[in-house]
Amino acid sequence: MATGLPSGWEVRHSNSKNLPYYFNPSTKESKWEPPNDTDSETLKHYMGQYHTANLGGSGAANATNLDGKIRCAHLLVKHRDSRRPSSWREANITRSKDEAMEIIRAHEQRIKTGAASLGDVATTESDCSSARKRGDLGFFGKGDMQKEFEEASFALKPTEISNVVQTASGLHLIERLE
Repeated sequence: MATGLPSGWEVRHSNSKNLPYYFNPSTKESKWEPPNDTDSETLKHYMGQYHTANLGGSGAANATNLDGKIRCAHLLVKHRDSRRPSSWREANITRSKDEAMEIIRAHEQRIKTGAASLGDVATTESDCSSARKRGDLGFFGKGDMQKEFEEASFALKPTEISNVVQTASGLHLIERLE
């Protein structure tokens, strides 16, 4: 299947971060974001099919002290004013904040009406590398996330989904897991 990456580039998997990355064997260059001239649509479908973790119950979490921590998944839509306007889906994000809001509101509508789950949408549409894990950010405590994200996350009850949350990273929908 085509990856959408420019000639010479391939998708590899980082064992240390358990995430895919982009590698050019001839130049030995590697990067977390897609190289310039990537066909974002083709890459999105390739990554959704071949590089999405299928998350079940995580026994590893039980070995860690989770006091005061919660687990959330999110869907992130970046815009050109985001602090890092690039992602695994698009090397250079040029959409305006208003356009990003329209996109995330459409996703929110599908999720809140039950047409799709946040995890399903995040897999192909989130601008965060957590898309490979259905948006799952794992467990985190107070002080681990941006202030707006943290406040919205800790205000949610398990299985509840937030309204759109704005941070320096972009626009988020957050689902409290567990």
